[in-house]
Amino acid sequence: MKEELIPHRGNYKNLLSYQKADVIYCLTYHFVEHYLRRNDRTCDQMIQAARSGKQNIIEGCAASSTSAKTEIKLVNVAKASLQELLEDYEDYLKTRGHRQWEEDSVELLKMRELGTRHNDTAFFMNIAQTRPPETIANMCIVLIKQADYLLFRQLKRLEQDFLANGGFNERMYRLRSKRRE
Repeated sequence: MKEELIPHRGNYKNLLSYQKADVIYCLTYHFVEHYLRRNDRTCDQMIQAARSGKQNIIEGCAASSTSAKTEIKLVNVAKASLQELLEDYEDYLKTRGHRQWEEDSVELLKMRELGTRHNDTAFFMNIAQTRPPETIANMCIVLIKQADYLLFRQLKRLEQDFLANGGFNERMYRLRSKRRE
């Protein structure tokens, strides 16, 4: 296969990390709109963290053709934003005296299984319509941890790709050298 200077990349919608981040964003928007007071600063923080998780995956993919460094940075920003959101959900449960699902609880194991099998927003939004806020918060915690794992794996793959193939500048040099030959 012929190496291209600017390869066509960036199909973020196929990434499981993006799909999971989209579910998290929609659930967070629903959660904030229905269960938090609009004048609470946490509302904007949570929506922005969820949005940042999703949008930075998109932006990283868009930059991937010409900058491995930018792609890696933005995927890491997505990961960090979701960690911020995770803390917000954990704080919500703690400050309201709700239980966070334990690692071996039936609820957590069931949600982990659902999160592994499903990545479509409509599926989870349908569930959220009939659940109390503490359940939705726990659902999001599980999904965020799954997205975090997917983003970690994505970062490791990007690292391996960069080490094996270099970045844009190295590709430019390789292609220019081949053309001169």
